[in-house]
Amino acid sequence: MAVKQGAAAPEFSLMATGGKTISLTDLRGKKVVLYFYPKDDTPGCTKEACNFRDGITAIEKAGAVVLGVSPDDVKSHEKFQAKYKLPFTLLADPDHHTAEAYGVWKEKSMYGRKYMGIERTTFIIDRAGKIASIFEKVKVDGHHEEVLAALAQVA
Repeated sequence: MAVKQGAAAPEFSLMATGGKTISLTDLRGKKVVLYFYPKDDTPGCTKEACNFRDGITAIEKAGAVVLGVSPDDVKSHEKFQAKYKLPFTLLADPDHHTAEAYGVWKEKSMYGRKYMGIERTTFIIDRAGKIASIFEKVKVDGHHEEVLAALAQVA
């Protein structure tokens, strides 16, 4: 079931880097950039994370927090975060319940083999917890600039 723009963002509560649990309810009153990515420390995911890292000052100036979500565990996230000095929180979704709730856990295909995985997608959630923007099948190059432009439109 895909999430629609303008709808309430599905609630989640996930283990995060830094040994804490973060839920969407905790973030009410803030704009949230929730980006789903397939796997820590792979080429596209690393580039996407580093682009968000490099644009974090402008994103925070726009009043938003960045959260990255993948099926990797917290230990993997912490290594990835430390290796690339990522200044935002990564959330572990090993059972992919949150990815399923947001409609990004999909059948994928590589070299003719079909498997289930994350389709790279970013959601901007407004201060009231509603989906303000959805970026599907994200192309990493220039993505954080698209997100920044969209954040400017969110109250």
